[in-house]
Amino acid sequence: MSDQQLTIGGLETVYDALATAIDQAGADKAQLFLVKLALLNAKALADENLFQQQISVALQDL
Repeated sequence: MSDQQLTIGGLETVYDALATAIDQAGADKAQLFLVKLALLNAKALADENLFQQQISVALQDL
């Protein structure tokens, strides 16, 4: 795992890009888009245990 982290500005950029992409996908395809994005990021991360940890964190406080 890399020790690199996004800055607050980087996180804001990612958030804006994600929000725009969800809007582009449309309400009927947003869930499919998010699943595809998650799988692509899991592949890029190349660490199934870390990905499982990220799932657990994301489920908190929904």
